[in-house]
Amino acid sequence: MRLIIVCVGKIRAPFQDDVAHYERLLGRHARLETVELPESDPEREGMAVLKRIPADAYVCVLDREGRTATSESLAGFLDERRAGGRDVSFVIGGPFGLSETVRERADQRISLGKITLPHQLARVVLLEQLFRAHKILLGQAYHY
Repeated sequence: MRLIIVCVGKIRAPFQDDVAHYERLLGRHARLETVELPESDPEREGMAVLKRIPADAYVCVLDREGRTATSESLAGFLDERRAGGRDVSFVIGGPFGLSETVRERADQRISLGKITLPHQLARVVLLEQLFRAHKILLGQAYHY
């Protein structure tokens, strides 16, 4: 199973180091691919996002209105997906959010909380939580 993170917008300072850190840590536990797409109008972004999602992937979009996940529920979710053998694509929209076409393609909408996060910070939080979920699945403590 691959984890594919499709992001609208390039990562910039001050988030670059954090993204690189968690990609490196997560890469020890999972096959991780990151796709960065240029920012444009939401409809063009949506078409670009859909082109980069493998046809058979399970698609999770980060959406403030989605189901709130805990670290443990995210670990359980990844374990279920791994058992199913499908790649999982996580989609992070740009500054203007996600197009409706991307939302419609989603198998699941996940919320990192009711607050709105800048899309670059949402990427850091997602990567950290994916790493934490893998540590939970391995039965290892993760507190730092």
